[in-house]
Amino acid sequence: MAKEKEGTGEVEMTFWGHLEELRWTLFRVVAALFVCLIACFCAMPYLFDHVILAPTTSDFFLYRWLASWGGDNPLLPNFSDGTFRVEIININVASQFLTHISTSFWCALLLVFPYLVFEIWRFVQPALFANERKSVAGAFIGGTFMFFLGCAVGYTLVFPFTFRFLTEYRLSSSIVNQISLNSYMGNFLMLIFMMGIVFELPLLAWLLSKMGLVTKEFLRKYRRHAIVVLLLLSAVITPSGDPFTLMVVFLPLYLLYELSIRFVKG
Repeated sequence: MAKEKEGTGEVEMTFWGHLEELRWTLFRVVAALFVCLIACFCAMPYLFDHVILAPTTSDFFLYRWLASWGGDNPLLPNFSDGTFRVEIININVASQFLTHISTSFWCALLLVFPYLVFEIWRFVQPALFANERKSVAGAFIGGTFMFFLGCAVGYTLVFPFTFRFLTEYRLSSSIVNQISLNSYMGNFLMLIFMMGIVFELPLLAWLLSKMGLVTKEFLRKYRRHAIVVLLLLSAVITPSGDPFTLMVVFLPLYLLYELSIRFVKG
């Protein structure tokens, strides 16, 4: 049985005690998620106009920053075009309402993620030895930070580059791009959350090393193989396929791989 410190002594927690604690943990997480869901639902019109749809106009901060560099590069979209604007259209009667609800849920989940990690830590912490608690707590904190960092990279770099390239690509001048709401939100959420997940690579490497499955020498030995795998993963994450956007995704992943080598045991 897992032991839980209580005062200066230790008491064993029964199976039903664990079940009751799990029930209250789930209740607190669902309650927090529900509160954040209501708040996000109310704020969603503002978030949609100023955050989610921001990459659809030339006023997006990344576009303005790149436009300040000047010059034309055939591999990059024309960021100096101050008239860039993509109209998002809706072709289904219920899409706007359903998108309002689903996007509110994902935003609420993003906001409640640190609290979710805290509740998981509080639930498993009594079952750990004192020397394990510090390293596991560090893993939870580091994993949360890396997830949000990955989401930030997805929003500020990966999605805008991909979206701008795809919307300005022309197979024929006779074809007019009309981006549907479902298509835009599908790519937006996939790229951002996918980057948040892949940024957990150092944590995954650390966990595998704790299990004795990988070592520093193993990761160094298969570095070239990892580069090929990361390139393929970058190609899957970025649907545009252009070399520049591919490198925008690949470079952070490769840096994460190198960082993973520093995290694992020798």
